[in-house]
Amino acid sequence: MRHLVAHRKLGRTSSHRKALLRNLCTSLVLHERIITTLPKAKELRPYIEKVVTLGRKARVQREAGAVEKAVHLTRQVAANFFPGNAGYDSKQHDSTADRTAGVAAVKKITGELAERYATRPGGYTRIYKLGWRKGDGAEMALIEFVGNESGSAGKE
Repeated sequence: MRHLVAHRKLGRTSSHRKALLRNLCTSLVLHERIITTLPKAKELRPYIEKVVTLGRKARVQREAGAVEKAVHLTRQVAANFFPGNAGYDSKQHDSTADRTAGVAAVKKITGELAERYATRPGGYTRIYKLGWRKGDGAEMALIEFVGNESGSAGKE
């Protein structure tokens, strides 16, 4: 019995697993559908659901005028993505740099996706099984946001 054992390890260390989920989350937000292995998709689903819920709450607080709460919730959303717009060779913020994927994902979560799912109480994603990968036999799946039936899928 597996009492109190919550998540899949996916054959990775905890830091590698956290980085993998952040990357998958960022890709899913930006492309709205991705193709990955079934265990990764199943592990990603609760992770992205919590992020979208936080984004919805941040939008509601911002519209209500509670700026401090909105900033706090937005920072909680941002914690699920890698930080952006920082130069690797210096510690100074580069305001002319292009938006990194993490910054763009936070903006999309608290904007477009929060608006799209404003009245939905949960269940923002769906998983389709795609069959077995030819190379290693891994079971593949497509995970996408509900309401995004037209769009191209980005690969793992």
